[in-house]
Amino acid sequence: MAQHTFLARLASVILADYSGNLTETTIILPNKRAKVFLINELKLQSEHIIFAPDIISIEDFIQDIAAIRAVDPIELLFHFYDVYLSVTEKDPQPFELFANWAKTLLQDFNEIDRYLLDPQHVLSYLKDIEDIRRWGVEPENKTALLENYVGFWKLLPAYYDALYQHLLGKGMGYQGLIYREAVNNLSHFSATAEHKKFVFAGFNALNAAEEHIVQHLLAAGLAKVYWDADRAFLDDTYHDAGLFLRRFRAQWRHYKSHPFEWIWDDFSTEKQIRVIGTPKTVGQAKIAGKLLEDIMAAPESQWDKTALVLGEENLLIPVLHALPASTTSLNITMGYSAKNNPAQILVSKFFKMHTSALQRSAYVFYYKDVLDVLTHPLIEPYAGTQHLVDTINNNNYTFITHTRLLELGPKNSALFTLLFSQWQQDNIAVLDSVSALLQAIKSNLSNENREEKITKAFIYAVFKVVNKLISHYTTHPAIGKVNTLYAIYKQVIDLAEVSFEGEPLTGLQIMGVLESRVLDFDTVIVTSMNEGNFPAGKSQQSFIPYDVKRELGLPTFKEKDAIYTYHFYHLLQRAKNIYLLYNTESEGLDAGEKSRFITQLEVEKQPRHLLTQEIYSPFLPEKAYEPLVIPKSEKVMARLREICEKGFSPSALTMYIRNPIDFYYKKILRISDVEEVEENIALNTLGTIIHEALRVLYEPFIGKFLSERDIEICFKNLDQAVLEQFKLVYKEGEIRKGRNLLAFEVAKRNIFNFLTAELELLKPKNGVEGDSVKIIALEQNYSRLLEHPDLPHPVLIAGNVDRIELRNGKIRIVDYKTGKVEARDVTLKQWENLTQDIKSDKIIQVLAYAFMYAPEVRTEETEVGIISFKNLKSGFLPFNFKQEKSVVSVVNEALAEKYIDQLVLLLKEILDPEIPFAEKL
Repeated sequence: MAQHTFLARLASVILADYSGNLTETTIILPNKRAKVFLINELKLQSEHIIFAPDIISIEDFIQDIAAIRAVDPIELLFHFYDVYLSVTEKDPQPFELFANWAKTLLQDFNEIDRYLLDPQHVLSYLKDIEDIRRWGVEPENKTALLENYVGFWKLLPAYYDALYQHLLGKGMGYQGLIYREAVNNLSHFSATAEHKKFVFAGFNALNAAEEHIVQHLLAAGLAKVYWDADRAFLDDTYHDAGLFLRRFRAQWRHYKSHPFEWIWDDFSTEKQIRVIGTPKTVGQAKIAGKLLEDIMAAPESQWDKTALVLGEENLLIPVLHALPASTTSLNITMGYSAKNNPAQILVSKFFKMHTSALQRSAYVFYYKDVLDVLTHPLIEPYAGTQHLVDTINNNNYTFITHTRLLELGPKNSALFTLLFSQWQQDNIAVLDSVSALLQAIKSNLSNENREEKITKAFIYAVFKVVNKLISHYTTHPAIGKVNTLYAIYKQVIDLAEVSFEGEPLTGLQIMGVLESRVLDFDTVIVTSMNEGNFPAGKSQQSFIPYDVKRELGLPTFKEKDAIYTYHFYHLLQRAKNIYLLYNTESEGLDAGEKSRFITQLEVEKQPRHLLTQEIYSPFLPEKAYEPLVIPKSEKVMARLREICEKGFSPSALTMYIRNPIDFYYKKILRISDVEEVEENIALNTLGTIIHEALRVLYEPFIGKFLSERDIEICFKNLDQAVLEQFKLVYKEGEIRKGRNLLAFEVAKRNIFNFLTAELELLKPKNGVEGDSVKIIALEQNYSRLLEHPDLPHPVLIAGNVDRIELRNGKIRIVDYKTGKVEARDVTLKQWENLTQDIKSDKIIQVLAYAFMYAPEVRTEETEVGIISFKNLKSGFLPFNFKQEKSVVSVVNEALAEKYIDQLVLLLKEILDPEIPFAEKL
C-alpha cells in the first residue's frame, strides 16, 4: 500500500524507534486481519532481514494476560445449560427453550464483565426493578407463571456466579470473564514483562477493562499508544467519530503530561464522493459490479487498493454474481452468518423431512419435503433422482412411505441412500447422518470456480456446528430428543459464522464494516447506506434497560452509533474515490431511509470534497410488454401439415382463437404443462373424473334405450365408479381427508344430480310418456376430412365426443362442461367474425362435433349442445341460431355450410405462411 496509510506510518515508526529490540516488542491491533498487512509493510520498508515483532489482536493479548482460553459460543451455551440445571431446583426448561433467553443473558454477563461492574449489584438491580413493576399485585393474584417470572430474576446472580466459577475451574471463559480476570492478573503480568514493550495501534472505542489495562501499562512505562485520529473529527465536539478519542484525551492521566498521538489531517484532502441510490438489494449489487468493472478498466488500477464494504451481509451472494469477469483474485473477510447459506438451508430441509416423517406412523414422507430436498441445487445434479421427481409429480404422491420411496429411487446412488436412510430415536446417529451428508456434498464440489469454493466454506461452517453438537450430545445425552434436535440445531446455528479463505494482500477486498478497521484503501465502495445498516439502529438484545445502562456506564445505542460512525469515517479518511450506495425503496425488508451519514457529509461538506448524488432506476421501455410475434418458418409449416393429417381437434381450434401463441407452444412445439403434484384436486382433474365416471356408468347401455331401472343401476354403482376414477386419474393422491375428500363428494354430487335429472326426463308425467333415449356413443373419437378450394390441402377435423344419443327421434350430441355455461354462451346471432370472437369458442367446439358426426346421420335431425354441471337446472343447452323472428336449433344443411365457411376462414389463417402467430394480450 501507499506510504500515506496508517499501517505504513506505523511500520516506519516501529523500524525507527524499536529496531534495536523488535523481538521484545508486541504490537497490539484491533483485529487479526491487520497483522498480515502490517507485516507486509515492515517487509516493504525494511532494508535488511529482521525478526518481526510479535503482532497480535487485542483479544489474544488479553487472553495471554488472563492465561485463560476463549470458549466457543456454542460450547458456552451448553456449559451454561449444565450450570442452569444445577442451580434451578424446580421445573427447569428444556434446552431449546433455555437457549432462547440464555444467548441474551450471556451477552449481558459479557458486558457486565467487560465494563468491570459488580455483577451482584447489576443483577440484583434488575430483580428490584421487576419487584417494583409488580408492587401492586395482590398476593391472591400472583399466579404460578408470575411467581416463576419473578423467581427467574432472583436467580440471575446465582446463574452468573455458578457459570463464572464453572468456567474458571475449566480454564476457559467468555470474552468478559477473560477481560475481568486479565485485570485481576495485571499486576503479575506487568511484573513479568519488565523488559517488553507494548504498542497499541489503531484503536477507537475501548471498554472499561481494555482502558484499565492500557492505562496500567502506560503508567508502568511498558506501552505506547498510536491512535488513528483525524482533526476533522477530533476537534469537532459534536462529531461522533471522535467521541471516544476526545474522552480518552481529556480523561486519561497519561495525556496530562504526554502528547496525544497521532492526529492527522487526511479527511480534508481531495476526494470524489459519489452517492448512488437504486431500488432494492440486487440493484446495489449490480451497480457495485459495474463500478468495479469501470475501476479496473481505468489505467494503473490495482485491486489491492480497492475495497467493497458490505453494510449488510445478505448482499454477499448477489455481489459475487455481479462481479466482473476480470475478477481473478478475491479475498472475502466478513462476518457472514452460517444460517444464511445454501448448505444450512439444505440441512434445515433435511431435518424437516425426517422429523416430520418420524411423527407419522410407518415413517411416511410428505411429498413437498421430499421434493424440497431432491431439487436443492446441492443435491439435484448429483443424486440421480429425476425419475423419482417425475414419478412423484405424475402420480400425485402426496404422502410416500419410506419403503415405497426406496423402491422408486435410484438403486446405486450413495447420496440418495444418505438422504433417505430411516432415522431412529438416536441423536448421535442422526447427527452422524447429517455430517456424512455434508461430506458427500463437499466431495461433489471442486475448487475450479469461485461459487463452488464459497459453497465449500458454507458447508464447512455447518459441518463444524453439527460436529460440535455430536460432541455435546455425547456428553449430554439427555439434552433433547430427536423431535427437538432440529430446534436445538436452529438455536446454535445462529451463533456460527462462515470463514472464507483468500489471499489478503492481492485481489479485490470484500469485507464487512468491522473488518475494515486500521486498513486504508484508495477506492472504497460501501453498500446498504440506509438507516438500520449505517448505523445499525437502536435495537439491542439485552435484559438491561436503557436507563440502567446509562446509569451504570454500559454502552447504549449512542456509543454503538459512535463506533459505527468512526468506522465509516475511517473508511473515507484516506480514500480518494468513494462510492456510497443505498436503497431508494422506503418499504420492504431491506429498505429504510437514506443514512444520516450521507446527510452529514452533505451538511458538513469539506471544501476539497467533490460530492455528487445520482439515482439509478431500471430502464422503463415505452411499452410495458411487447406482444410476441412468431413468423411461420418452413419447419412450422411442415408441423402444421402434420397436424392437418393427424387431425385438428375442436379444442385446438378454440385454443388458437383464445391465443395463437398458446397454440404455437402446445401444438407446434409440443410443450406440455409442467407436471406437478396436485395436493388438492385441480378443476381440470375433477372434470376428467366426472367425464370418465359417467362413461363407466353408461357404458353397459350403449346401443339400447335407457329405462328407469338402468338409471337406478347407475345410482347403485355411483360410489364405486367415482372412487375407481379417482384412483386412476389422481393415482396416489390422498382423497380420504381435507379438501380432496370434499372434491370427491362434489364429484359424486354432480353425477348424482345428473342422474336424477336424467331419471326425471325418463319418467312419464301426467299421462305423457317420458323421453325415449338411446345411447349411441360415449367418449368416442370421430374424424372427418375437410376439403375446400380455399385451403392449401385437406384438413382432418378429429376429436373426442362426450356423448351421442338418439332422444325422441333426434340425434343429440352432448358436450359435458364442469364449469358454468348458460344459454347465451351457445346462442349465435350472426355468422360474420365467428372465429374472431373469443366468446364464441363453445359454439365453434360443439358445431365441430356436429360436422365430424354428420356422415353418420341418416334422416334424423341433429342437435348439438352442452350440459353444464354448474347449471344442471337448465338441462341440455342446445346450440341456437337466432334470426330476426325465428330460432334454429337443428343443425341443418344450410347452417352446416355457414359453419364450414367460418371454419375454412379460421384454418386458412392458421395455414397461411404469411400470417405469423401473434400473441393476444
